[in-house]
Amino acid sequence: MSVTVILIIITVLASIYAWRDSTLKNKWIHNPYSANKYKEYYRLLTSGFIHADYMHLFFNMYAFYLFGGVVEQYFEYFFGGKAILAFLGLYLVGIVVANLPDFVKYKDSFGFNSLGASGGVSAIVFCSVVLNPLMELIIFPIPIPMPGYIFALVYVAYSIFMEKRQMDNVNHMAHLWGAIWGVLFIGLTEPATLPRFIEQITSSF
Repeated sequence: MSVTVILIIITVLASIYAWRDSTLKNKWIHNPYSANKYKEYYRLLTSGFIHADYMHLFFNMYAFYLFGGVVEQYFEYFFGGKAILAFLGLYLVGIVVANLPDFVKYKDSFGFNSLGASGGVSAIVFCSVVLNPLMELIIFPIPIPMPGYIFALVYVAYSIFMEKRQMDNVNHMAHLWGAIWGVLFIGLTEPATLPRFIEQITSSF
């Protein structure tokens, strides 16, 4: 069984349990105030294993499933016996990195909470885009396939726009920071991937 599938199973079970047990949800959710005042830094990670509702959980885990297996295959080639550790580093640290800006910004605001695996999933998706920038992706509700690198540009622009407008309850900057971590991780661990990324894009014109 792949690491992606194992993490999905853990996340689904944890999310369902948290919906039934508010005590667990309140203990695991990312509340920067509690994390800072009571040194509950684990919240930066545990919040990535619980979700707001079934739709939130489904979309995160579906995206994780689509891209996680692809990244795992690349990592087996790059890292060999350390592939699992590298994958966990990409995903789990992605969750933490995505939560850090809110931890700094809202550490004195008791009422701020966030949850979900979006930071880790974004790290996986963008790492996959760097590795294969010409793969065709679709952004709902746009029915036209687009190359992965175009998807990345649209995704970043959309996240920044939505964060500035504050039109919904989605933590768009967490998505963006997770994406940045995904690019940094693969760029630092396998530097040759970035020149190859540029070469693939330029050769497509």
